[in-house]
Amino acid sequence: MKKTILLLLVAIVAVSCGTTKIEREAERTFKGDWTLTKISYPNSTGFVDVTLFQDAPSKCFTNSSWNFVSNNNKGNYMLNGAGCDDATRGFVWSVQEIDESTGLYTFSLKVVQEGENARKVDTGYRLKLASLSENNMTWEQTVSYEGKPFLIRMDFVKSY
Repeated sequence: MKKTILLLLVAIVAVSCGTTKIEREAERTFKGDWTLTKISYPNSTGFVDVTLFQDAPSKCFTNSSWNFVSNNNKGNYMLNGAGCDDATRGFVWSVQEIDESTGLYTFSLKVVQEGENARKVDTGYRLKLASLSENNMTWEQTVSYEGKPFLIRMDFVKSY
């Protein structure tokens, strides 16, 4: 009897820690190849040059290629542009639902170097998944600039 109760408790904890059906659907929508087509800075005036993901200037990310694998939440991206390092970078990612009624999600991304174990990477990026459809998605990241919130918007198009 004690073993049955213990097994039942372990099963309940395992199910409660898993992703929701909506999160799994979002992760499946991510699957495949995407192109980051546009980076914008809403509510910003003047020239802006941002280094994204502590990797490269935003100009190198425009038209970059991204691949998401949903069954293991890994992927990679390759930058684009003159003077940009076009080496492939790996990452791990996940989607978490914030509010079921609004359909808002957060998206986490950890860039992983070649041969590095993702579990040992303790830094990453939390982004808002502003929109997601079969063919388009938009990420938003709020950073601090001169002590004030600064919004970076990244628009992707699915590649076929």
